[in-house]
Amino acid sequence: MNAADAGQRALVAALRGAGIAVYDGPPLGAAYPYAAISEGSATDWSTKDARGRELRLSFAIWDDGGSAARLHALAAAAEDAVEAMPRDLPGYRVASLVLLRSRIVRDPDGPWAARLDYRVRMLATSHS
Repeated sequence: MNAADAGQRALVAALRGAGIAVYDGPPLGAAYPYAAISEGSATDWSTKDARGRELRLSFAIWDDGGSAARLHALAAAAEDAVEAMPRDLPGYRVASLVLLRSRIVRDPDGPWAARLDYRVRMLATSHS
């Protein structure tokens, strides 16, 4: 398993553990609230003697509530769950996990959205 797969699987498991339905992109006809995983990126973060990757993991939580109160609570639960993710993943060890940005917005004609972006730095635990 590569670093991006390991990181995204851990992210999905963390969000589901927080009781949030998770989809790989915007779902058709899903009930609110739900989280949609956004495209991420992976760059080299290797050291002299270990292979490493820096991931950018992003997701949005969508809610159709009349106010942002429930969404703020869901975003806080998601932050807690992501920050509690296991640091030992298949083939990698998480060296750091940092929330880069959290933003809540609303389309005047649509639902509320909380966007959360994380930086995850990982080192390989094997040379395979």
